[in-house]
Amino acid sequence: MLIRPSAAIRQNYNEIAELCRKTQTPVYLTKNGEGDLVIMDIESFVRREKMLQLREDLLAVEEDRAAGRRGCTIEELESFLDGALDEG
Repeated sequence: MLIRPSAAIRQNYNEIAELCRKTQTPVYLTKNGEGDLVIMDIESFVRREKMLQLREDLLAVEEDRAAGRRGCTIEELESFLDGALDEG
């Protein structure tokens, strides 16, 4: 976990931006010693959003299965997952 004071973003924007890109790790900014903001590079953010959406979709499918609703075939699932991976 990378932690920096919030003043660092004003004073060292380029350094912090490069740190985010290089490590692909969010940087936590603090204000008065308390957590305030989290910043990350856009590529990591987009990847994280896609992963969260995929988890949400899979949870919905699992809820449907548990409720007895018809799921998809293995072939349909493989096709869906291949498409999701190709987008990433």
